[in-house]
Amino acid sequence: MKSIAHWINGKPAEGVSGRHSPVFDPATGIQDKQTPLASVEEVDAAVAAARDAYATWGTLSLAKRSGILFAFRALLDAHRDEIAGLITAEHGKVHSDALGEVARGLEIVDLACGITVQLKGELSTEVASRVDVASIRQPLGVVAGITPFNFPAMVPMWMFPLAIACGNTFVLKPSEKDPSTAVRLAELFAEAGLPDGVLNVVHGDKVAVDRLLEHPDVKAISFVGSTPIARYIHTTASANGKRVQALGGAKNHMLVLPDADLDAAADAAVSAAYGSTGERCMAIAAVVAVGAIGDELVDKIRERAEKIKIGPGNDPASEMGPLITAAHRDKVASYVTGAAAQGSEVVLDGTGHTVEGHENGHWIGLSLLDKVPVTADAYRDEIFGPVLCVLRVDTYDEGVALINSSPFGNGTAIFTRDGGAARRFQLEIEAGMVGVNVPIPVPVGYHSFGGWKDSLFGDHHIYGNDGTHFYTRGKVVTTRWPDPADVPTGVELGFPRNH
Repeated sequence: MKSIAHWINGKPAEGVSGRHSPVFDPATGIQDKQTPLASVEEVDAAVAAARDAYATWGTLSLAKRSGILFAFRALLDAHRDEIAGLITAEHGKVHSDALGEVARGLEIVDLACGITVQLKGELSTEVASRVDVASIRQPLGVVAGITPFNFPAMVPMWMFPLAIACGNTFVLKPSEKDPSTAVRLAELFAEAGLPDGVLNVVHGDKVAVDRLLEHPDVKAISFVGSTPIARYIHTTASANGKRVQALGGAKNHMLVLPDADLDAAADAAVSAAYGSTGERCMAIAAVVAVGAIGDELVDKIRERAEKIKIGPGNDPASEMGPLITAAHRDKVASYVTGAAAQGSEVVLDGTGHTVEGHENGHWIGLSLLDKVPVTADAYRDEIFGPVLCVLRVDTYDEGVALINSSPFGNGTAIFTRDGGAARRFQLEIEAGMVGVNVPIPVPVGYHSFGGWKDSLFGDHHIYGNDGTHFYTRGKVVTTRWPDPADVPTGVELGFPRNH
């Protein structure tokens, strides 16, 4: 069985802890790989490599850093099909979706390639007689990222390219469920000329995570995952004096007004709810239908959902693949099987779905629940699977109040032809990312990604300007170069004044 090694100090490092985690092909249900789970000592080795590399990388010229990033970007572009294949093999998402993930990650690499602009400082001259003040930003040192299974390429690339471009060194702890992509990205970065130790990859579980959270040489932690773990990461890392950005869970709503194009809304709802088998933190999980359009909208969603082709991700005909594990498949199915007893109308039941020739895969079909009560588990919990809830309200105000009452505030969308309603919505809704007739409003790389409420812990969103600020710290330098003709002013014990 293939074992996926760590990547420490510029080379593969076989696990020595004796503990391993299985890696499955979700389409077949077969374990064909395993990944070592790092010990405290192995995490320490990765951090030590990053600390040693920072001594030179942190002072390397911006021109040289940018040159390596441009080379990395070229290699990523050349290998995007290969990387997408790794994602499909271990995550299960269809190849076209995996290619889209790589493209989104490349957007952040593009941003990192232009870091020279992002790191420009400010200078004020003559703030007092022959006194100048400059503001600059400097790297933190060793920083770490803990990333989820659902985007094994994109989410790590939200973090390490920008952090490294800013002059930091990085330790990545990817999901142990689909770890090969992270290692391949590190290999390509090394091929691009990245010095040993600047980017390290350690696989692991809570042992590795906790060590990163407490390690004195790790200055900042970036995290994407569920809300309970995000809260734990934020609390623990902050208590250890670290800067933290921890992105949590979501229950993204799509408000559909009576004037909306219902065909466009139905297309968007199916695409956003069931794409990547619903394993997206930006997936639409709840459609809120306003007024009398509910029945027609549900019919249109059902008609489209019934036509979705489910199959292995490497089959070009497949539109939706399997879930990541059998255990996750069973958990997602439980929300559907228990829905009717909690007051929902089950329009489509995708439980029990299988694919011919791949009967042992982690399959589930598309499920659609209508008239879902806000008290139902299927509405309250982040399911992270292909289950779409439809809720009914009478008015726009009732819909906004329902959405704002959710503890999550990651992304939300409104479908309408009314510009005034759309403008009200984007100002009144309590979420970090808003779409107007756009179901998944993931920002482009030069704007920041992040939610509100229980969807974000910490002060910084990820990538964009927030990312640059997160991975650097400010310094203000005040200088005075006396003119030879200056007359000594003597000792002055009062508060300094600009004059």
